[in-house]
Amino acid sequence: MTEDRYIYLNRDLSWLSFNHRVLLEAADASVPLYSRINFLSIFSSNLDEFFRVRMPSIFAFTNIPGKKISLRDDYPKDLVENVQSTILRQQQEFGRILTEQILPGLREKHIHLYYGTPVRGEHEETVREYFLSRVLSFLQPVLLRQGQAPIFLENNALYFLVELQNPNQRDPKVFAVLNIPSDHLPRFLRLPQVGEEHYILFLDDVIRMNLQEVFPGYTVIGAYSIKLTRDAEMSLEDEFTGDLAEKIEKQLSKRDLGHSTRFLYEQSMPEDALEFVHEYFSLRPEEMIEGGRYHNLRDLSSLPDPTGSLSYAPWPPVQHRAFSHERSIFSTVAEAERMVHPPYHSYNQVLRFFNEAAIDPLVREIYVTLYRVAADSHIANALISAAKNGKKVTVFVELKARFDEANNLRWSKKMKAAGVRIINSIPGLKVHAKVALVKRWEDASGTNWKNFSFLGTGNFNETTGRFYCDHAFYSTNPAFSEELEQLFRYLESRRQPADYGKLRFRNLLVSQFNLVKRFRKLIDREIEHAKSGRPARIIIKLNNLQERDMIDMLYAASNAGVRVDLIVRSICCLAPGIRGQSENIVVRRIVDRYLEHARVFVFHNDGSPEYFLGSADWMNRNLHRRIEVCFPVREPSLCEQLQRILDFQLDDNSKAVFVKFDPETGSISNERVPPATPALAAQAATYDFVRALSE
Repeated sequence: MTEDRYIYLNRDLSWLSFNHRVLLEAADASVPLYSRINFLSIFSSNLDEFFRVRMPSIFAFTNIPGKKISLRDDYPKDLVENVQSTILRQQQEFGRILTEQILPGLREKHIHLYYGTPVRGEHEETVREYFLSRVLSFLQPVLLRQGQAPIFLENNALYFLVELQNPNQRDPKVFAVLNIPSDHLPRFLRLPQVGEEHYILFLDDVIRMNLQEVFPGYTVIGAYSIKLTRDAEMSLEDEFTGDLAEKIEKQLSKRDLGHSTRFLYEQSMPEDALEFVHEYFSLRPEEMIEGGRYHNLRDLSSLPDPTGSLSYAPWPPVQHRAFSHERSIFSTVAEAERMVHPPYHSYNQVLRFFNEAAIDPLVREIYVTLYRVAADSHIANALISAAKNGKKVTVFVELKARFDEANNLRWSKKMKAAGVRIINSIPGLKVHAKVALVKRWEDASGTNWKNFSFLGTGNFNETTGRFYCDHAFYSTNPAFSEELEQLFRYLESRRQPADYGKLRFRNLLVSQFNLVKRFRKLIDREIEHAKSGRPARIIIKLNNLQERDMIDMLYAASNAGVRVDLIVRSICCLAPGIRGQSENIVVRRIVDRYLEHARVFVFHNDGSPEYFLGSADWMNRNLHRRIEVCFPVREPSLCEQLQRILDFQLDDNSKAVFVKFDPETGSISNERVPPATPALAAQAATYDFVRALSE
């Protein structure tokens, strides 16, 4: 098969196949009941983001006239239809899992979630009291009139379309919109226990039961759930003048005013009501999507568990053996390179790096890149303390991290006010690298520096650090620190890569400079080994794989006889198992209690394997429009740890699936890895391995 006939999977359909894998976890009877409910919540939340982020592009590009091949490959004319039919099938499956598995499972545990069913008489007084005392003050009913400017529906907020009758008018039918204030009140109300039975009611149904109170003088005919999702993209010009922070701040206020991408309505809504909202809100037919009685089921993550025992038993984070509380973290890293594996290892080792740097009198300078800052960030507070302690602190804050812009902007201002030197976004580029550098005197004489490099695969965010599987690497190797200094000098310049001059990265792999070239050389080397009859293998773990030049390199490696094992959590545009294209490529996907987030690259190199970690997925944006950093891991004991963890993932027969593509139908599926004895779940095995390392 020649390159011009290579098959690539559509990125949006591939992402939907990942979300279906999440749904499969909700259907798995071996998963604790409330953990299954949480996977339903994740599926719903993911889908909301898809409609905010991807559907605007799909609508826009599929409607572009002409036959530009580059666009048509990614946005074929039938993509809207294929995406919406895929989502419909998944939503129907979601409904079956919820109503036929989850709700009966709850009842077996003596938990009753009222789901479109009448409330017991014993609960009616409690519901009415709650409505009158807590809910009514937040309700804002609005009568709708054709011909008037339509009311504004907030993005992904919950509403009822209420059908009313006014006997005093010639045209008695009236429509109104009523908000469901789930942003002010809990989505679920626990009701009094009846014997051993626990009862839970949606906030939506609290309001449904009392609608007549909201519309005095009218007769309520019906109430139907609706929700409008809006485009989340912000229009930021890639220009070099002006304050980008100020532009982002202005655009944030407009984000939730974007064009509609989905109008979700309850299945039981009558035809005349549908026609009314279609005209009143000026909706396109493709935006109107039939849904269930309850929307925003991401809120299922907050469903009360009266027993407190129906979720996964926690895995207490392991204290890394080398990081003793009696010794400075810098003394420990000075002895040897170290690596921690959150969330199996405690994230405290990451926090200590910054906390101790803030108060250590020998530390003089701190540099760090921040992409997603925790809402109550210990790391940002440590950097503020460091600046107040007289240290030079330089922080690059990426203000264009989607959905974290406001939080990053807030911390940027707070750190700047405390004396931290803040470098904000570079127009036209995002900085996604996860790196830090601490410059410390070796002793009180202040004559020699010892620099401490921190390089990782995950954000400096202690919130996500509790459930994102990542690797954090510490080193005093001058080769790393010197190149990190170069990188931070470049970031301080806030210039484009092409305008900065040639940077010399011999150890670090930095996108925009040498990352793509180095990875191509590493793949080419495996191809040469295979052609010469030597063993050749590539193992790559990513969140997303979409960039076609890199996919073509992997196809070429497969055709040369290189064995390629890919572990790709989400988007994968590489089509595995195609004769003459990817016969030697296997793609796995793992979904379990933690989110697989690390990027790992292993090249066999004829028995002398090379290991790399980093922040870069193989997406167009990561390789060509971001600053990413990958780095080699050479310490044999650390390489052995990485290989053991990868082996668990490659041998997983409990939570892993093979990503499969059917060229005849064009379908992408998740095929369970055949079960075997003994059963192996990679995350459980990794936790046991990490715990054993620290014993």
